[in-house]
Amino acid sequence: MEQKKNGLIKKIEHWQWISWGLRIYDFMAIVAAFFLGLWLRFDCRFSMIPDHYLQSYYHFAWIAAIFTIVVFWRLKLYNSLWRFASYTELIRMGMATFISFVFHCVGITIFIERMPLSYYVFGIVIQFAFTLGIRFSYRFILLERGRRAQGVKEARVNRIMLIGAGDAGQMILRDIKSAKETSDRVVCIIDDNSNKWGRFIDNIPICGGRDKILESVEKYHVDKIFMAIPSASSKSKKEILDICKETGCELKNLPGMYQFVNGEITVSA
Repeated sequence: MEQKKNGLIKKIEHWQWISWGLRIYDFMAIVAAFFLGLWLRFDCRFSMIPDHYLQSYYHFAWIAAIFTIVVFWRLKLYNSLWRFASYTELIRMGMATFISFVFHCVGITIFIERMPLSYYVFGIVIQFAFTLGIRFSYRFILLERGRRAQGVKEARVNRIMLIGAGDAGQMILRDIKSAKETSDRVVCIIDDNSNKWGRFIDNIPICGGRDKILESVEKYHVDKIFMAIPSASSKSKKEILDICKETGCELKNLPGMYQFVNGEITVSA
């Protein structure tokens, strides 16, 4: 959506629509919260609410709602990225709710009449639940969608065995974990250094030396094998590759960075 401003066309961003939608929701939620507070005070029976309390509520609820929206705006609660909402947003929400609570108590008491104590307590608790709930539920929905999407990816994921738990192997592991363009994941690591056997790197087990390659491929249902031991001798690499060929997995021999720098190998290769 676009709007004209000073002869120019200004695009209204998606987050701005959400921000205005939140303002409308907050107004209705705050008005409803204090009505429910009054309703609960009189045992959830509308007919038992005295008329003078209802009239006081009608006259002040909309003022309190507008004031609260202004407080929310001043505390930047309409500009937050709620999909990444954290403890900071919770604290700001609590502060805003407390300020609006004090205003409601003082304002309606001074300018209209004193309401039952439970009206204030029930009302502000419900207001906090309504206004906070809509914001954090947005985050939880996105997280749940992410988990489901991840579950779909997991069904098609390529399971990788990484040979080499040194610096090169750890660098490759981090890159695979952070890569957004692939759903591949490392499921096990092989290294000839017996001091590393039975230990973990980023929660990935180091299963053993080269004699464990065939066993681990079957155990972890490996699809691809990445060999990341650029400092190993040609003879050692050949021996490991000969074992890997018996697995039928896709093989990749990853060179060291110095080989790129020296021009010994190209990126395409």
